[in-house]
Amino acid sequence: MSSSRLLSPLYLLSFSLLLQLALATNPLYHFCSSSENFIPNSPYETNLNKLMSYLYSKTPITGFGSGSLGLSQNQAYGLALCRGDVKTTDCLACVAKAGTEIRKRCQLNKGAVIWYDYCMLKYSNLDFIGKIDNQNKFSLLNVQNVSDSLYFNEKVKELLGKLAEEAYVSSKMFATGEMEIKESRKLYGLVQCTRDLSSADCKKCIDGAIGKLPRCCDGKEGGRVVGGSCNVRYEIYPFVNA
Repeated sequence: MSSSRLLSPLYLLSFSLLLQLALATNPLYHFCSSSENFIPNSPYETNLNKLMSYLYSKTPITGFGSGSLGLSQNQAYGLALCRGDVKTTDCLACVAKAGTEIRKRCQLNKGAVIWYDYCMLKYSNLDFIGKIDNQNKFSLLNVQNVSDSLYFNEKVKELLGKLAEEAYVSSKMFATGEMEIKESRKLYGLVQCTRDLSSADCKKCIDGAIGKLPRCCDGKEGGRVVGGSCNVRYEIYPFVNA
């Protein structure tokens, strides 16, 4: 979605680990378009409903689905992405829930995006497929501080930078990893892009997200920057499925 009224540059949300776990079944965040609405039972809504059904059926097979339906002003564009380590059944459940929830929260909006831990879903009347989304962004952090922020921040940057190099050349555009840090601890990381992006744009998107981490998560034990085209995350505990 490209309307400047729709989106703010970067939202900062602070959650403790316990709160994140308690709200694991709720959306992380969502945006509704405020620029344009559709009329109930209009051709656009019909195309959007069909597109949602298409994404429900296609996405769980590979973890990603995108497409469009309709013509001219009635055309709807959409994509859904599941986290690269998520099982097919969990992917299906997450995408179905995301579709139901975003239609409740953004009932007549022509554009919307919603994120969960396991998936994201996005649609619009504007063609965003294959383009980096630089507007739909927010961040989350663990409120706990580390003892040596300079050292820790460098290790976060090192790990996520390494994962970025792996992700943009992989078929899933997804990478996870871990790194030994001081005091016999480990740092865990994840990076991922939506697969409509080119490899070059995926790398560009991830690098941009990593660059925003100091603004939100400086010296914090965990943090993530989440967007409509890519996301990055780090924690001091394992958070991906084995």
